[in-house]
Amino acid sequence: MAVIEKTAVGRDRTAAATTGAVAVTATLVLLVTVLAAVDITQGTADVGAPEVWDALAGNAEAGDASVVVASRLPRMVAGILVGLALGMAGSALQAVSRNVLASPDTLAVNAGSYLALGVVAVTGTSLPLLASSGAAFVGGLAAAAIVLGLSGLGRGTVRLVLAGTALALGLTAVTEALILLFPQETEGLYSWNQGSIGQNGFDGVVQMAPVIAVGLAGLLLVARRLDALSLGDDAARGLGVPVRGTRITTVVLATLLSAAAVTLAGPIGFVGLCAPALVRPLARRFRGLVRSRVSVPVAGLVGAALVLGSDVLLRAVVPADTAVEVPTGVVTTVVGGAFLVVMAVRLRDTASAEAPDRLRIPSRSAFLVTVVVLAVVLVGVLVAAVLLGDSKLLLGDVVNWSQGQAGRVVTFVLDTRVPRVTAALLAGGALALSGTLVQAVTRNPLAEPGILGVSGGAGLGAVLLVTTAQSPSSWAVSAAAFGGAAVASAFVFGLAARRGFQQNSLVLLGVGVSAAAAALISLVIVLSDPFDTTKALTWLSGSTYGRNMPDVVPVAVVLAFGVVLAVVRRRELDLVALDEDTPRLLGLGLPRTRLGFLVVAILLAATAVAAAGTIAFVGLVAPHAARALVGRRHVRVVPVALMLGAVLVCLADLAGRTVIAPAQLGAGLMTAVIGAPYFVYLLVRTRR
Repeated sequence: MAVIEKTAVGRDRTAAATTGAVAVTATLVLLVTVLAAVDITQGTADVGAPEVWDALAGNAEAGDASVVVASRLPRMVAGILVGLALGMAGSALQAVSRNVLASPDTLAVNAGSYLALGVVAVTGTSLPLLASSGAAFVGGLAAAAIVLGLSGLGRGTVRLVLAGTALALGLTAVTEALILLFPQETEGLYSWNQGSIGQNGFDGVVQMAPVIAVGLAGLLLVARRLDALSLGDDAARGLGVPVRGTRITTVVLATLLSAAAVTLAGPIGFVGLCAPALVRPLARRFRGLVRSRVSVPVAGLVGAALVLGSDVLLRAVVPADTAVEVPTGVVTTVVGGAFLVVMAVRLRDTASAEAPDRLRIPSRSAFLVTVVVLAVVLVGVLVAAVLLGDSKLLLGDVVNWSQGQAGRVVTFVLDTRVPRVTAALLAGGALALSGTLVQAVTRNPLAEPGILGVSGGAGLGAVLLVTTAQSPSSWAVSAAAFGGAAVASAFVFGLAARRGFQQNSLVLLGVGVSAAAAALISLVIVLSDPFDTTKALTWLSGSTYGRNMPDVVPVAVVLAFGVVLAVVRRRELDLVALDEDTPRLLGLGLPRTRLGFLVVAILLAATAVAAAGTIAFVGLVAPHAARALVGRRHVRVVPVALMLGAVLVCLADLAGRTVIAPAQLGAGLMTAVIGAPYFVYLLVRTRR
């Protein structure tokens, strides 16, 4: 009798779970339908709901019917397909990696697809849509494989985000370099990269729909194996599941879905991250959503609702003529950045902030030799940077110029080149010192102004001023950059301080704020005047082009103050970087000291961004290399990091000016290409 009762209870629970899953699915279908209906009625043309209904019924005037059929219906269908593809891809990637932060964005799939399509565009090859999707698929799959290999499946939530962020920065830097070098061949590629579901007819939708259907069918076929993988590798093998094959198949199918979405609408940011996250609370309430064969399609419906909802919200809030120019991906990326912030606050598996790696302590003579060698290298790089470029000079020309006796051509060259070299030198030193202070205060060896959102906030503030004001002064740009950096930093460090500057929380907060800032920068650039767009893009690439001596005065002043402060307060800096208890035992006011060092770090990063644009990874590489060379005492780390940062940015600026002369690349693009592999090396080393 008891067995019968238990069986009946089990059947009731199964029925309830199935009913709940059906109810959730039906609700989502209804929501997507409503959003689709509203989306069709929005646009620049005066075509409302009655005209749309008449067009669908075949009773509308020719003009109204063409607007609905050629523009609005394809846009709506594309939004549904893109949302379905990204939601399902994100759900599958999170299931196969057992990582709640896996998505096409955090696995650098979008960045890999972006680079692949950029390479195709540069070659001048005209590919049909399906072939373009194939190129995007290859690029995205390669990027995903690298990130998953570096992060280690199921080995920490934040490692995957770090690996994906680093690789995405490097790949995006290469693509943006192609855009700057081949503007005609890559025309429109930057705007496409922001993600827009706008379509010109049904051709793209018709060709991508079967690809998405194949991806969905494939994921449903491996759904049972995915459920087994959630129990652990050993348990899955015990059930006869080929773990390696299942992972490879799932990643390939998820990348196929992502490539189809990217080909159709460009990278729509963070939908693949947010959609599965919204399904998880529902799965805890309705057990029928736990199984992958249900949760994957439901995540796709949530993704469709997110994409259509973002498009509807954008067109409801922004005037219709302006909304046409704003990519849908900007809205979803801002939402995704906010989601990462929430995840950082709620994340439970965070590790305590730790001191940087334990390193040997070199002798005083070794330190002096290191300083002398770096000083010689810095002087050599400085001389080379002044002499080399599109016009090569001699030391005698520089001497004559300094005495006011040079010819007109030499004077013109050096009047423009010397400020550029000075800007690169000072910006590199400022970023290196900023990274040193941030890593000491947070005791996080992976912290740096770019990853923590400081540079992103500074870039947003500066771009707002550059694109709205007529020829702003260097002090005004610095002030705007500092304002943006201060807002971003107050948000990131304020929330991180409440959790004791835990490493994972701090990194996730920074990545979330950086993503949101990048999306808002893209929005400003897309909406600005075309002349200002080129100017902003060049500046964002970390270019020192067009700098003059007054432009470098703010960063020189702040850098001098920061160096004096770091040297005078070096013992306090050592104590702050040590642990939580020792400074308090010695009577040091830890919160006040931390705040002071962070304010100086923000000032340094903001003025560096104002002087030379956004330059990635210098604040990470220079302090790390300095500690490896001279140990952890900041009386040694500060001068070595300063010289390393100056050398790195000067070299990057020199290479950008000379390697492909007369064309030029920004120093920020060069440091991203160099810094991304170094960041990957750090991840591999810490994984070991």
